[in-house]
Amino acid sequence: MKLLLIEDDAVFAQTLCRRLTPYVQSLEHATSLDTALLQARRLRPSHIILDMHLENESGLQLLPALRAIVPQARIILLTGFASIATAVQAVKLGADDYLAKPASLAMILAALEDKAVSLEAEAEVLMSPERLEWEHIQTVLARNDGNISQTARQLNMHRRTLQRKLQKKPVSS
Repeated sequence: MKLLLIEDDAVFAQTLCRRLTPYVQSLEHATSLDTALLQARRLRPSHIILDMHLENESGLQLLPALRAIVPQARIILLTGFASIATAVQAVKLGADDYLAKPASLAMILAALEDKAVSLEAEAEVLMSPERLEWEHIQTVLARNDGNISQTARQLNMHRRTLQRKLQKKPVSS
């Protein structure tokens, strides 16, 4: 397995590289969209782990270009801002799998190998009521093309309350 990790968080990338090294033939790390494209052309990876937020850019915009460079590569989108809406968008743009941070090593390896997730890893994915609410808000917001006022009306919620909920980092499972 030749793996390209595209992640701008240096500490997280270093930890993930160290944990994945025993499972891969070669591993390269890129921190930006431009570097990622260059390394994808050079390395021709069989697997790619892509962070959704790279500095001030979106990893989603990189998906079609990566798919064009390495059409057979297995691409996993990994994000700390997971939502059902972005998961659907990522798959439409070419991602093979979508994982929310923090994802366990078992979950990442299962996604890379396109295997079913073990029961222990599956237990980590169960969502709390707060997380379900956040997912629902993201879905309605995406359906309204990011219009906060329209989304608040559909959710029967005050606009300021919705804005406060959106500013919070998504809750873990």
